[in-house]
Amino acid sequence: MAKAPKKSVEPNTALVKALADILDDADLAELEFETDDLAIRLSRVFRAAPATDMTPSVAPAHATLQAAPAVSINDSATDLRAHPGAVTSPMVGTAYTSPEPGAAAFIEEGSAVKKGQTLLIVEAMKVMNPITAPTDGTVSKVLVKNAQPIEFGEVLVVIE
Repeated sequence: MAKAPKKSVEPNTALVKALADILDDADLAELEFETDDLAIRLSRVFRAAPATDMTPSVAPAHATLQAAPAVSINDSATDLRAHPGAVTSPMVGTAYTSPEPGAAAFIEEGSAVKKGQTLLIVEAMKVMNPITAPTDGTVSKVLVKNAQPIEFGEVLVVIE
C-alpha cells in the first residue's frame, strides 16, 4: 500500500521545478542549491551532435594519399577488438594516461603489467574510473592519447 506523500514534498517539488527553469533559462549544465535542511543538485546530460563529414567532395591527389593510412589505422583498431589481449572501454568518457597532469604515464608500449594494475583512467560524469589489466603481460599497443574522448567498447590497450 502506497504511503501518502508528506506535506513538505509539494514545496520541494515546486522548488525543483523553479531550479530546473533556471537551469534551462541560463543554459547551465549543473545547478546546486543547499540550505540547512535541503540539498538539491540538478545536472543535464548533453548528447553529442552526430559527426558530419567535413571532407571536400573533390580532394587534391596528395590529400587522398594522406587519407588512406588513416582508414587503415581505424580498420586495424577494429581488428584489434578480436585480439585476446584487447582492453576495451567499459564506458563513454575521457581517457587519461597518467594519474594527474604532468605526471608520468601509467604505462607505455613495452611496459610489463600485472593483473589488476591500473593502465589508465576513464573519466565519466566527473568520476575517475581506473581501467586495470585483466592479465599479466606486456603492453604491445596503447591506442589512446591523454585526455582523448573515447566510446564504449573502443580498444584502449593491447596486452600480449
